[in-house]
Amino acid sequence: MLKLKTLKHALRNLLRNRRRTLSTLCAIVVGAVGILLFGGYNHSIKYSLQTTFVRSTGHLQIQHRDYLLHGTGNPAQYSIRHYQKVMDIIAHDPVLQPMLTVSTPVLMLTGIAGHYAVGTSRPALIYGSEAAGKVQLNKWDEYHLGDFLQNRQIYSGAAADSAFIGGGLARLLQLCNLARNQPCSAPPAKENHAADLPSDLLQLSQQARQAHATDSDNYIELLAASGNGAPNIVRVKVEGIQPQPARELDDSFVGIHLHQAQQLLFGQETPGVTAIILQLHSTSQLAAARARLQQLFTSELADYPLAVYDFTELQPLYNQVLKMFANMLNFMLVLILAIALFTVTNTMGMAVMERTVEIGTLRAVGQKRRDIQRLFLSEGSLLGMFGSIIGVIVSLLLAFLINHAGLTWQPPGVTVPIRIHISVWGEWAMISSVVGVLLLITVISSWWPARRAANVSIVEALRHI
Repeated sequence: MLKLKTLKHALRNLLRNRRRTLSTLCAIVVGAVGILLFGGYNHSIKYSLQTTFVRSTGHLQIQHRDYLLHGTGNPAQYSIRHYQKVMDIIAHDPVLQPMLTVSTPVLMLTGIAGHYAVGTSRPALIYGSEAAGKVQLNKWDEYHLGDFLQNRQIYSGAAADSAFIGGGLARLLQLCNLARNQPCSAPPAKENHAADLPSDLLQLSQQARQAHATDSDNYIELLAASGNGAPNIVRVKVEGIQPQPARELDDSFVGIHLHQAQQLLFGQETPGVTAIILQLHSTSQLAAARARLQQLFTSELADYPLAVYDFTELQPLYNQVLKMFANMLNFMLVLILAIALFTVTNTMGMAVMERTVEIGTLRAVGQKRRDIQRLFLSEGSLLGMFGSIIGVIVSLLLAFLINHAGLTWQPPGVTVPIRIHISVWGEWAMISSVVGVLLLITVISSWWPARRAANVSIVEALRHI
């Protein structure tokens, strides 16, 4: 009953000086809105980046244990040869089976891409994958982003010889009909020395030109050295452009079907893959899935020299971006809390000075020091509670408006714009922590003025009448 009277008295005191109370509330509300909106933006960045990387590289990748050290220079030597058996064991494992959504193999190798029609060539990074697996990977949407994350164009050509290449590579190979957004121009005409060739070579050259005349604009040749050193060549039809996040990668990327990449690298040998991509239902299952894979590597898969890596290890940019935004959020949090601390302390200090006579009167009628201190602490608590609640409501309204404004941004390592989505609704842990911190900071900032009010001498206070 006494506490209820104290709260009523505290509320009446706050309403008595509306201007000061309103200015203090505004400071707390602005602080709460700033923290919640930026915190919601931080969560949105985490969800969108994670979705983008998981759709591209999966949650986990199984590789030869030495592939990261030496495999890019010799993918044939450090590949997983009997990968289908490994995938079958994982797919039928009673622990991993409920977690998995996609299991698909990939093969990465380096080679040379050439455009026969114009005589251009370029070192290329060749990425072989199963089209069905890439389509399934791109469906992962744990955080229900939906239209907030635009689907990237994926290589899913139906033809066995179809391919997608980077926009920069299309420009370098003079595939100008595909590189429409690139400063691409036809190569200068070459001087014709056909008359100087022997008749048999001239006839062979004309036959080759006629054989490729109808499709030379859309086809490129890929050359790579096999495991025994002999070169292999495959011819693929470029179906379109798949932009890449880095210029170096955009100038060299070639995406083809897995069987063609295997033919290019292994020839007639037993084909293998450089990685097996595993995608889970939820990122929260990552640690459990990885632990189970480590157990399999020492039991059923002990004959295979395998290692497993998660997407944060394969994509260091993910943690770097999140850490940068987390540091910005922490800096903003400290700054806003300092402002709130100063504002509430100043408000309560002014209240103590103006209400010296009231404090003396309350003490004279029998109020104890702890009752006076409790009164001022209650006023500070009410300021923090009302300010944080109003801040949450305003944040939800602003987040709704921003989410429906159609704004986009393009984070590092992502090739397509991502819609800005402020995740405030549903982030109950963040909301409760912000309300709790603001309430705590207002109580702390009210403590010293409340203590000073409780120590006011009755005689000195009544002297101001």
